[in-house]
Amino acid sequence: MAQVEATTERIIAAQPDDVFDALADYSGTRARILPEHFSEYEVREGGDGAGTLVHWKLQATSKRVRDCLLDVTEPTDGELVEKDRNSSMVTTWRVTPAGEGKSRVVVTTVWQGAGGIGGFFEKTFAPKGLGRIYDAVLAKLAAEVEK
Repeated sequence: MAQVEATTERIIAAQPDDVFDALADYSGTRARILPEHFSEYEVREGGDGAGTLVHWKLQATSKRVRDCLLDVTEPTDGELVEKDRNSSMVTTWRVTPAGEGKSRVVVTTVWQGAGGIGGFFEKTFAPKGLGRIYDAVLAKLAAEVEK
């Protein structure tokens, strides 16, 4: 099994604190910015940053659906980490300043991929697909906080 990694980033014309607060708002903003790839969204504990337990189904392809139950932590300022209880998947959101009134948001997801030929295809194609999904999330986040 090989580690698979997908990273996407975007510059958003809003203050880093505002962008981070929107991302950490699992009971409000986060549900609004998820594209159609996410379903059955439910906050089970908390709802604002660290201590949140959130559930969703992520449909990465027409045949591949992950049932995700995520524990949220904030290990450092400007960073949210979502660890899936149902798999090895970990998604890290980092929000940093990117100049006057702007923020850089970087989202990185890693997981242990399959072995063999399936693992080769997963490592080759999954990062691109997940990158497109998170690019859509970041576009909706930008639309939300740049108002």
